[in-house]
Amino acid sequence: MDITLPGHSAPAVGFEVPLEMLAACHLRVQDQCSTLLRLVPHIAAHGPDRPAQEAATAVMRYFDTSARHHHDDEERDLFPALIESMAGSDAVCLRDLTGALTAEHRELEAGWQTLRAVLVQVAAGQTVLLAPDDVSGFAQRYQRHIAREESELLPMARRLLSDAELDRVGLAMRMRRTGSRAPANPSAGSPDHSQRSANGSTL
Repeated sequence: MDITLPGHSAPAVGFEVPLEMLAACHLRVQDQCSTLLRLVPHIAAHGPDRPAQEAATAVMRYFDTSARHHHDDEERDLFPALIESMAGSDAVCLRDLTGALTAEHRELEAGWQTLRAVLVQVAAGQTVLLAPDDVSGFAQRYQRHIAREESELLPMARRLLSDAELDRVGLAMRMRRTGSRAPANPSAGSPDHSQRSANGSTL
């Protein structure tokens, strides 16, 4: 039986506004975590049926690509840009923040690999237990991580980074996804937004 449950509606934003794009990605991560949470009782009631298989496949596609890009955007581009913007100043607090967020990325990625091993089996139609504690723990860790980035990281980036520095961050984000320096088509949105739309019909 098909089950359609709404998630958040993430805005279509492009690489010319990289901080807004990172914030929109947070909404899409929350969408995927919500799908995972719904998947637990669905599998318990219906097993690995077609909606469960499709949901598992979509969640894997997101966390294997877009979520990985998001971590790279921050660690390879945004964090260094912030630290460089503080050159000559006392950046201990900033280094502590980016170091802590990087460590959280590694923890989230390790948790994702545990869940992914189960989702691969669900996507293949195999009967398997998707542990509620593993899913809820993963979702809660991501929620805490997102809350910290929204309350500390992104406001700091808006204060410290110039338009030119943000343009460089946005260009690196574009290159990571498309390999092109050409401006994105505003009507098409970002690649991550397009993927979210494709995934929006999951469980």
